[in-house]
Amino acid sequence: MKLEELVKELTVEEIRGSLDKEISGVIYDSRKDCAGALFICISGTKVDAHTFLPQVIEKGASAVVVEREVEVPENVTVIRVADARLALAELSAAWFDHPTRKMTTIGLTGTKGKTTSTYMLKAILEAAGKKVGLVGTNGAVIAGKHYVTNNTTPESYELQQYFHQMVEAGCEYMIMEVSSQGLKMNRVAGISFDYGVFTNISPDHIGPNEHADFEEYMACKGKLFTMCSTGIVNRDDPNWENIVKGHTCKLYTFGCTPEADFEAVNIRHLKKGSFMGIGFDLKGKVEFPVEVNIPGMFSVYNALSAVSVAVLLGIGSDAIDRALASIKVDGRMELVYASDHCTVIVDYAHNGVSTRSLLSTLRDYNPHRLVVVFGCGGNRDPHRRYEMGEAAGHMADLSIVTADNSRWEKVESIIKDIHIGLDPTEGKYIDIPDRREAIRYSISHAEPGDVIAIIGKGHEDYQEVNGVKTHFLDREVAEEMIKELGYK
Repeated sequence: MKLEELVKELTVEEIRGSLDKEISGVIYDSRKDCAGALFICISGTKVDAHTFLPQVIEKGASAVVVEREVEVPENVTVIRVADARLALAELSAAWFDHPTRKMTTIGLTGTKGKTTSTYMLKAILEAAGKKVGLVGTNGAVIAGKHYVTNNTTPESYELQQYFHQMVEAGCEYMIMEVSSQGLKMNRVAGISFDYGVFTNISPDHIGPNEHADFEEYMACKGKLFTMCSTGIVNRDDPNWENIVKGHTCKLYTFGCTPEADFEAVNIRHLKKGSFMGIGFDLKGKVEFPVEVNIPGMFSVYNALSAVSVAVLLGIGSDAIDRALASIKVDGRMELVYASDHCTVIVDYAHNGVSTRSLLSTLRDYNPHRLVVVFGCGGNRDPHRRYEMGEAAGHMADLSIVTADNSRWEKVESIIKDIHIGLDPTEGKYIDIPDRREAIRYSISHAEPGDVIAIIGKGHEDYQEVNGVKTHFLDREVAEEMIKELGYK
């Protein structure tokens, strides 16, 4: 692509050198082949790419994007900008010919519920015969192929590459989880969302290299509503008005309140055979009953967010019914096994808030006993361990404390930290450091009517110990134990 064409929509402070040259690629990693490329100097928290300019130019970079004055050979074009990350997003969009302008784009932000809501909406659109691409915590899904992603919202170049693949595959709709980090670091700049959705917010991702405080966290989430044409927000969240402060979009709301445009009424817990879910009647802009194949009150809100978008897109209730009655999301309140003997669920709950919410939800189904299998990740904030221990101690009849991704810490040390929150509750627990054995114990010692929740890892298909990842998927292990024990 001609450099002149590539930078046409870019806001620049200074250009030094010729724009009349062909560019072979957009690069922001100095380890890659830079011959004939446009290299973008990203100033990160640990590494400043400006320091790699000599190597990049030696490798043949034709032009560079910088945030400060630099000395380079005369044949290298210098483009100075205020924010290189923003420039990376805009240049990546241009490099791939602005793929999101060729699809209906939907972004969901919130502390919890993003993954499930995106998969619900994807299922609804596909039930209506639409081709859909998705990007989020569980990876990217394009034309039936799954791609592993490192972040909920990948770097802008990778995002635009996925969007380009979606267009090439004939996708009409793009759905993505939009993280607060993705908004803060301009990974989603250059995307004009047709629809922006807010699920909920609670304190999370606050600390070094994340967000300074809850106010900044909210402000970053709220940026989505200056980037979309239509906003759809959870009116029941106490901070919803802070989130949409300064919004530039047309606004709709959902919730369990008559003031909402999409309201859930007559909410009911459903458990019949292998079906464990929740139902409600939709009122407001449209009226019809909804049944969701995922249990819990938060499934009402997740479904409301997805249904609201679907209705505004003109999708009928038949497609919504078919999709939500059979929806299954890897590692998100995932029903692995259900019978009169016991019910086994896998979920990603990995902090105190989500653990309490999940266990409270399962209590609503009146289990004989509520059993939770969990650990905590190593080299992470220890307060998460205390909070999960406290939540499990108060909410579960039995906690089985085990390993998660211990990383570079000893499992025994992490378990001791969990005890700090667990012991004062006087809740019943046992320690089984080996996660496979902990899952085996929970299922082999199940009593009729028990609900077993295996939490913390959800969709993750690995266990990380001392820097080494080995394959481990909670669902697979649970299914293996169920088969081994001869459960029908």
